Amino acid sequence: MNLISSLKDKKDTLKTRAKIIQAIRGFFIERDFLEVETPLRVRAPAPELHLKAVKSGDRWLVTSPELQMKQLVAAGYERIFQVCRVFRDAESGRMHNPEFTMLEWYRADADYAALMDDMKEIVLAAAQAAGSGRTIKYGNLSINLDAEWKKSTVSDAFEKFAGYRPGPDPDPDRFDVDMVDRVEPELGITVPTFLIDYPASMCSLSRIKKDNPGVCERVELYIAGVELANGFSELVDSREQRRRFERDLAQREAKGLDVYPIDENFLKALDHMSVSAGCALGIDRLVMLLCNKQNIHDVMCFTAGDS
Repeated sequence: MNLISSLKDKKDTLKTRAKIIQAIRGFFIERDFLEVETPLRVRAPAPELHLKAVKSGDRWLVTSPELQMKQLVAAGYERIFQVCRVFRDAESGRMHNPEFTMLEWYRADADYAALMDDMKEIVLAAAQAAGSGRTIKYGNLSINLDAEWKKSTVSDAFEKFAGYRPGPDPDPDRFDVDMVDRVEPELGITVPTFLIDYPASMCSLSRIKKDNPGVCERVELYIAGVELANGFSELVDSREQRRRFERDLAQREAKGLDVYPIDENFLKALDHMSVSAGCALGIDRLVMLLCNKQNIHDVMCFTAGDS
């Protein structure tokens, strides 16, 4: 199929996509969030081990607007959101495109429990805009949005589906393989599921849980086995954040990955940042679920191979 024929076939889906994005913007505007814009090219992406930034001259394209949006929170912007393009090198497949659309939002004086409430209300608003009602039909699955949404710790989910509890510092390669192959496919199959409390060693930018120092306050939302959103209570300790960045950069170097400079402006901003929480949600994956499409490329105007 040529590109023009493909674009014609996507027209109804892209109309639904537009309605979903409009509903998401409406959700935040009604709750007094400020829509912001941050740079697409930055000197220093977050050095997370599993993400590979795309080089752009003497800078990198953002893998997430996270570091810049947190500086706004530190400057006193209490409720902000953004719908933007982000870039991740070498990510391609049924659920991935190297360039995609992300929703990201932050709340001052909040933790990851507030984000779970936001995620639920956003999905409900998007489903209504898409005409899905209170049930998502995805492949042969039927996900009931009216039922009580499930919540499971990472430790409990791994014990149930992978046969072991990973502990605070699991082997990252084994953890990632088991998460993708054994745990994720079982999540959110009949009702959406929040996966919470990740191992402490896997939380580069999130806060350690006070009553359980082996985990951090991180949550991911799963629907039909698809990871849809990732959020956490923010770490606001600049010295601890620097230590984590240095650890992550050392691990990147050991694996032969690009070693980014540390974003000193971000670290300075943390000294002015109060308790807060932030979340990222994949717009394309949400549209894919609500339009019952099995490939993320079916809900995008253009994909990596088109331009």
